[in-house]
Amino acid sequence: MIEKYKKENANDVVFNLEYNSERQRLLIPEYGRHLQKLIDQATIIEDDETRNKAAKYIIQVMGSLNPHLRDVPDFQHKLWDQLFIMSDFKLNVESPYPIPSRDVLQLKPDALQYPQNFPKYRFYGNNIKYMIDVANKWEEGEMKNALVMVIANHMKKSFLSWNKDTVKDDVIFEHLYELSGGKINLLQSTEELLNTTDLMRTNKRMSNKISQPGQPKIQNNKNNKGGKKPFQKNNNQK
Repeated sequence: MIEKYKKENANDVVFNLEYNSERQRLLIPEYGRHLQKLIDQATIIEDDETRNKAAKYIIQVMGSLNPHLRDVPDFQHKLWDQLFIMSDFKLNVESPYPIPSRDVLQLKPDALQYPQNFPKYRFYGNNIKYMIDVANKWEEGEMKNALVMVIANHMKKSFLSWNKDTVKDDVIFEHLYELSGGKINLLQSTEELLNTTDLMRTNKRMSNKISQPGQPKIQNNKNNKGGKKPFQKNNNQK
């Protein structure tokens, strides 16, 4: 009787189960273990012609996973690079593209230098400082005065978002004077900013506009109990 058709003992089958934790680690798990085994088999083929044919067949299988990109030249280059990576750079075949090396793959990019801003009053944000710098470059006039008042009111609203208590206009004017480098001076001004109650009401109204998805709006019409559309008189009718 052929060996593969022999009835196996259930206990032996369970005992010889192969777990993924015991298997070899996949270098690119997206392609699965079967493709990894194909590449491992192609690596040990001794005949050069047969090994090159096997590599081309494997590339076709890898490209079939993304058929819309299979014939794109850049994508073909990527597939060949991944083929060499999955073979642990042991596959010796002729590639239509430059063969990558392990050293190039392990190179780490240079650290990206993020802009570091450490404002003294962080609750205002960086945009406020940018607006103040723009206002400093404007010529004196009504447009600049209007922009300064807009900035001051926005600063007051931002301050109230951080501190729910009331804030005096003098505090906002002092911060504006400090952030502008002394170029915007409203300390002796008689201008008044928006009322704290109005600013808090605006913030609450804007937050209430954001409704949760999936919750329909229910209109309560006490006069329309039957669900019918109320009669409306047409003025065009004589």
